[in-house]
Amino acid sequence: MHERFPGLARRLPWLVLALLAAFPLLAPAFGLEYYVGFVRRVLIVAIAATSLNFILGYGGMAALGHAGFIGVGAYTVVALVEAGFSSAWLAWGGAAVVAGLAAAAIGAVSLRTRGVYFIMITLAFAQMLYYLAVSLRTWGGDDGYGIYTPLEMGAWLDGAHPQVFYWVVLAIAALVFALFSRVAHSRYGHALRGIRDNETRMVALGYPVYRLKLAGFVAAGAVAGLAGGLLASHNAFVSPGMMHWTQSALLLVMVMLGGLGRRWGAPLGVALWLTLEEALKMHTDYWHWPLGVLLLLVVFHAPQGVAALFERRAGKEAAR
Repeated sequence: MHERFPGLARRLPWLVLALLAAFPLLAPAFGLEYYVGFVRRVLIVAIAATSLNFILGYGGMAALGHAGFIGVGAYTVVALVEAGFSSAWLAWGGAAVVAGLAAAAIGAVSLRTRGVYFIMITLAFAQMLYYLAVSLRTWGGDDGYGIYTPLEMGAWLDGAHPQVFYWVVLAIAALVFALFSRVAHSRYGHALRGIRDNETRMVALGYPVYRLKLAGFVAAGAVAGLAGGLLASHNAFVSPGMMHWTQSALLLVMVMLGGLGRRWGAPLGVALWLTLEEALKMHTDYWHWPLGVLLLLVVFHAPQGVAALFERRAGKEAAR
């Protein structure tokens, strides 16, 4: 597509962004008000999936505990609300910082292992965070905690207005996508891909492999925490279930469905999975079966993800 329609390829992200920005204004005319909240949820999950795609697709770090950082971010918002803070910017910023610190502590230990051991140790840490949340009776324990007062976004933004919150989430998502895309194609991103392809060679070349991986792991954890803070505001509810290992596995599936290590793989996978899930739920209680069939089709016909399939059909094999 880039070669045949270079102008369209450059403008397509801006066109999608404009359509997403206009959606809350157009939705009432078509009776689609409900889907404003749905698209907002897709954007929030896509933020978390993009951070996972960064460390997994570009860094080769197969973390199976990413939802733990989402939960840390969400519970940070709860803690700040419980302490009397009402600023959304403070709550979301705090969510990113605390999740980043948690990622630094977990990454400092986990990144000393590789392969299946790394998968298992990240899973173990995430489950520890899950059971810690279950034990927090002050914040609802296993039953979860409801946020009944909308966070404030300042004098110029009405945080209680769903359209304002939608546009704020859209702006944050666009910034996160642009930032990770820029970093992935920077010198740091190339070094990270070198580590993914041959860590031993990068060590021999003198790269500080451990520090480079830890920096990426912390950044991804902080962004996942930010997504958790946004998800807490979106749902007005937090529960330990959002940080269970099955949620981490679901994020992995979404990223692989869209295209691991592809620029638009994570948001495409999230949008495809959640849209199909929403559509199938309206017709059957057994919606897991068709999604399972979809995964099988992707494995056989697009093993590198749906984004890669589009690229091949457009005559561009590897736009990484």
